[in-house]
Amino acid sequence: MSLLKDQFFKIRIKGAAVGAVILVGALLAGCTAIGPPTLARDRFDYVSAISDSWKRQTLLNLVKTRYLDAPVFLDVASVINQYALEQEVEVGVSGEFFNRSEPSFVSPEVGVRGRYTDRPTITYNPLMGEHYARSLLKPIPISAILLLVEAGYPIDHVLRVCVQTINGLDNRMTGRFTLRDADPAFFELLALLRRVQAREGIVMRSRTVGGKKNLVVIFRPTDKVVSTELQKAKQLLNLDPDAREFRVVFGSYATNRQEIAVFSRSMLQVFSAYASLIDVPEAHVAQNRVAATVREDLAMAAGFVPLIRVHSGQTKPDDDFVAVPYRDHFFWIDDRDINSKSMFFFLMILFSFTERGPGDQAAPALTVPTN
Repeated sequence: MSLLKDQFFKIRIKGAAVGAVILVGALLAGCTAIGPPTLARDRFDYVSAISDSWKRQTLLNLVKTRYLDAPVFLDVASVINQYALEQEVEVGVSGEFFNRSEPSFVSPEVGVRGRYTDRPTITYNPLMGEHYARSLLKPIPISAILLLVEAGYPIDHVLRVCVQTINGLDNRMTGRFTLRDADPAFFELLALLRRVQAREGIVMRSRTVGGKKNLVVIFRPTDKVVSTELQKAKQLLNLDPDAREFRVVFGSYATNRQEIAVFSRSMLQVFSAYASLIDVPEAHVAQNRVAATVREDLAMAAGFVPLIRVHSGQTKPDDDFVAVPYRDHFFWIDDRDINSKSMFFFLMILFSFTERGPGDQAAPALTVPTN
């Protein structure tokens, strides 16, 4: 009888140990796969979040510019996600081990404790100081403007947004101290160049002459229609009617008839041009908190749609492309407004040309922990 009791006791203990070993093995097998399954989910979620925040930051800064408030830019420099899975397994038995007169019933005890940690670390770079002044106040490089045109962006959109003056023809001027409408010939020129571009009559080149790089524009009369419109464009720009190649320089006026002088806007001027068209509450205008919206009558008369339409109201709409709260109101772009969405996207791409240059990386405001 004593032998039977000992065997029964050993069997119960062995069964509890086997169960614990199986449980621990299952837990360890599960924690080896914690990393890979999170990749697709995290990448999609963070891309969506960063994209949405970029749009909202851009629109908010447009609205702030409209209200003569200083725009503030905060760039997401890096995202690091750290995962941790901690597990503890306790195995024990309970029973009357010293009472040999009666069979002893042994009860196994298994305890499991775990903790899962998801610790994202995001690094932000504020745009400030010299970098802020260089990015917002410096004129957009002429090379960037020509690159956009060469890449296929409509030349009328690019020049309308990026250029203040081209060979003496002035674009619309917006700002706190200056408000001037564009020259009628400016929009006529844009329409001509757009039709010429559509027929591949404009080519951009970079040539080195005397060790110095020159940006040139080549007009190609691909057919009679293009030839006629090119002659009109040359006349508006006061260019040599017999020349086909023209050097592009920075400035308001050309020194000869083989030059195209382009005085580009700064990003702050571009933001002001966009912001001037934002719809604002009438109460804010009446209280002298913001200037009234100015219509682009000349542009619309020339067949151009408004640069952008940003609406305002006290409640957030259900069908918005991007919306931000500001001064107890919401400002948004309608998701069905293709032109405004396109021009808003172009603004974001354009800002990428001037937001950062080589060696311009600012010191991060948040650092990654090492423990």
